[in-house]
Amino acid sequence: MPKVEINIPEHLEMQIAQLVEQGEFLNREEAIEDLLSTGLKAYKTSGPQDEDEEPGFEDDGMMGHDDEYVF
Repeated sequence: MPKVEINIPEHLEMQIAQLVEQGEFLNREEAIEDLLSTGLKAYKTSGPQDEDEEPGFEDDGMMGHDDEYVF
């Protein structure tokens, strides 16, 4: 498996350490691998859309307000 080195903000490192402490993951490596994998899957299903597509309801936010999000 390839190794990757990254720098992350301290608050993210603390959250990962807390998840490991709480038993959500066996260790830091497993936590980072699983969280990264989950994030990539979420990005793949809701990531950037082609600009050629017509804008949908979600581009305007909920109820047409720009400051609300649609999930």
